Amino acid sequence: MSQPIAANAPQFNLEVEQQPDAVVVRCSGRLMIESGNVLRTEIQKWITPGARIIVDLTNVTHCDSMGLGNVISLYVSSKSARCQFELINFGPKLRQLFSMTNLLSLFEPAADRSCRIP
Repeated sequence: MSQPIAANAPQFNLEVEQQPDAVVVRCSGRLMIESGNVLRTEIQKWITPGARIIVDLTNVTHCDSMGLGNVISLYVSSKSARCQFELINFGPKLRQLFSMTNLLSLFEPAADRSCRIP
């Protein structure tokens, strides 16, 4: 079942799809201070022990420091809850941002553009 969710800022949207083995969150637009909290609030609902959360960044065009901070907050929360948290389909700008901040290695196995969504 897929649920579209729009942030207060019209330039960011996410769609949550619950699948048998994972929750897939497809993001699009600009992940900024206004939209990062929406992303964090929505994904926090799905963080449970043993869960698998896949965040597809294919259509994310920009990410500021607050958006990055929200992603890292979700990563830490997931690890603490023993939940699998994956980011996939980094665009060139996001890959560069995560690389410059030395965070890409946390998500490298799933960051490959050829990764398939279950």
